[in-house]
Amino acid sequence: MTYIIGEIGQNHNGSVDLAKLIIELISREIKDDVFGNILKGMDAVKLTKRDLKQELSQSQMDKIYDSPHSFGKTYGEHRQVLELTDEEHFEVYKYAKSKGLDFVETLCAIGCLSILNYFSPDKLKVASRDLTNLPLLAALAETKIPIIVSTGMAGKKELDDAIETITRYHSNISILHCVSQYPTEPKNVNLNTITYLLKNYKDFVIGYSDHTIGISTPVAAVAMGAKVIEKHITLDRRMKGTDQAGSLGPDGVHRMVRDIRILDQSMGVEDIFIVKDTETAKIKLERSIATKRNMQVGEIITENDIHMLSPGDGFKWSEKNEILGRKLISSVLENEVIYKHYLD
Repeated sequence: MTYIIGEIGQNHNGSVDLAKLIIELISREIKDDVFGNILKGMDAVKLTKRDLKQELSQSQMDKIYDSPHSFGKTYGEHRQVLELTDEEHFEVYKYAKSKGLDFVETLCAIGCLSILNYFSPDKLKVASRDLTNLPLLAALAETKIPIIVSTGMAGKKELDDAIETITRYHSNISILHCVSQYPTEPKNVNLNTITYLLKNYKDFVIGYSDHTIGISTPVAAVAMGAKVIEKHITLDRRMKGTDQAGSLGPDGVHRMVRDIRILDQSMGVEDIFIVKDTETAKIKLERSIATKRNMQVGEIITENDIHMLSPGDGFKWSEKNEILGRKLISSVLENEVIYKHYLD
């Protein structure tokens, strides 16, 4: 089953209560109205933790941030409003656990490891921009917590350097194909990278972190073999915040999770066979050998006497030699299926 991560990031807008509301949304089971099945909701929620002392140069932090999405006069003030404390992250973590969700943390600096004094996330996420931050990767890997890396700004060398750094400590790694364009244009998605990763990084779990508009791309990624899907989520795409408009709202969350869970059921095995639940349709709709004319007891059946009609519970055309040249022991009306007990 696909492991689906709902990424809150900073879509909580600095509010623990808002983060909890989003978690409640993504933890809901989904009913398949056609077949009446109850489908599992998302598997995990992800938050992001920054250490603002290790974020940007001082001049960038002091820069005026004049944007409709700004929560402060400067970029530093804006970022400060959006940060939850370690204690607040712990509160959100406990709520996620109460809803049966895994908890994933993106830690953007070594200083963010202070969060481990409160709890251990189920997985740690390395943001695309930090794939080349090898000191951070080493510090995260040293915790032995499973790690997810995104390739949004990486080529093969950057990815290989990151994996080499992490595997000094452990090899519980998931690699997510990603494109760091927000939102990502279809021409840049290149889902075939998933196939490349599956072939060339067989020791690791391969997935996809999506920044496209809509739900078709992550669903297609699952069909191509992605075992992890990460998608930004929010309560309302019209809310203030740079990531809100490119996230999935409640209806989008419902549709994406529904479609991925149905696709999980649909993949099956690499074989061709008759599905047991198609037997009724097979009998009703397939063709059987039938008479072209009224036939009497004692007549010998020839190929000129037969054609194919439904239902499909009689002889197939491939079995016509079991009928041709046989004598009828019962009369058969025109356009009726010839059954075994009609024959001598």
